[in-house]
Amino acid sequence: MKAGFLLVLFELSVGFCSLTGTEERSEVETQQVLLSSPMPDLFEGASTIRFSLHNFTRKNTDFGFNLYRKIALKHDNNVFFSPLSLSFALAAFLQASKGETYSQIVRSLNLHLLDDHDNQFPFLFQQLRDNITKNEELVLLQDSFSFIQKDFQIKNYFHNWSKQYFDMEILPVDFQNSTLAKNIINQHIKQKTKGKIPVLFDEVDKFATIIMVNYILFKGKWLQPFPNKGTELETFYIDNYKTVQVPMMFKTDRVASTYDTNLRCIVLKLPYQGNAYMLVVIPFRDSDYMSLEDHLTNELVEFWLKTMKTRKMDIFFPKFKLDQKYYMDQLLQDLGIKDLFSSKADLSHLTDQKNVKVSQMLQRAVIEVDERGTEAAAASGSEIIAYSMPPIIRVNRPFLFMIFDGSVNALLFMGRVTNPTEL
Repeated sequence: MKAGFLLVLFELSVGFCSLTGTEERSEVETQQVLLSSPMPDLFEGASTIRFSLHNFTRKNTDFGFNLYRKIALKHDNNVFFSPLSLSFALAAFLQASKGETYSQIVRSLNLHLLDDHDNQFPFLFQQLRDNITKNEELVLLQDSFSFIQKDFQIKNYFHNWSKQYFDMEILPVDFQNSTLAKNIINQHIKQKTKGKIPVLFDEVDKFATIIMVNYILFKGKWLQPFPNKGTELETFYIDNYKTVQVPMMFKTDRVASTYDTNLRCIVLKLPYQGNAYMLVVIPFRDSDYMSLEDHLTNELVEFWLKTMKTRKMDIFFPKFKLDQKYYMDQLLQDLGIKDLFSSKADLSHLTDQKNVKVSQMLQRAVIEVDERGTEAAAASGSEIIAYSMPPIIRVNRPFLFMIFDGSVNALLFMGRVTNPTEL
């Protein structure tokens, strides 16, 4: 009998007070400043890059963008997930795996360009985790736990490592009684996520040996919230043929923004209390989000941030709630992590048992955006106009958004909204 290895990557994102808006029409007279293309990565082409938290986080962000493109290819509507939570789950398999299984995970996380002769990956993941959870002005909780078949033997090496670097809780359960196991796991997840995810599993495979769960719970308050009295129903243009009525928030505020004429979009930076922010990327009226998705990289985001100017604007931004569930195993195979999900899996740092593989990887992410704040649990050269922006930014058509922890510029969550009235 094969030992099944079930990983559940669980992402929780709930409650998100938004401040963003789209550039509405606007023939605005602007001073155009032609900036050269973003500086190429100085380490591009080099065999390795100096190992640091900064470089580590940048590579992790690009992993998030690569995964986003895979999700976007398979889903035409709203998208929301947490690249960081998935990275933490995959980090566990870096220490559990050997050989080609290990190499495929490293390459897909874009970490193969980092000089890791001293095996600093566990330390860097721990350092990243500590940095994003220590901000007292944000509620940002990240945790990991595993449910294991009661007679499944995990090596002390892996048990000690997971406790040391991720403070992972390991709980025995009897998967042979799949109904009871499902109820125990769902109840634990509900408790850990403060009820934001009441049910994650509809069923549990009785042949599973391990279910690993990693979650993030984020609650941010806008630095300048939207007044409740400013919210009114307005039209949101899903495409050229379909519209919906949405509660549209409104505020006047000084906002950092930039204007990318090459990728034909406006980018807004909306700060939270504490050191976190949301970037909202709004395509021009005659453009669309699909043309943007292919160009998303860490370098492009850094370029946007460097060219931003702060100015006073009227901002209209829709309230919305997203609840998305993704089976990540196939998406990760598309990124090159193939052996982990097959009979070729080498997880010999985890256990001495044979024929152990990951049979499934699941992530559920929920986010809600309103006037108060946000709760969430789970490039080519550009020409930038960074001077005059339209005085009114109205986000009334599909847009992309990203939530970053500003202390280390870690990409926590990202998604797109094509219809704010749908989950």
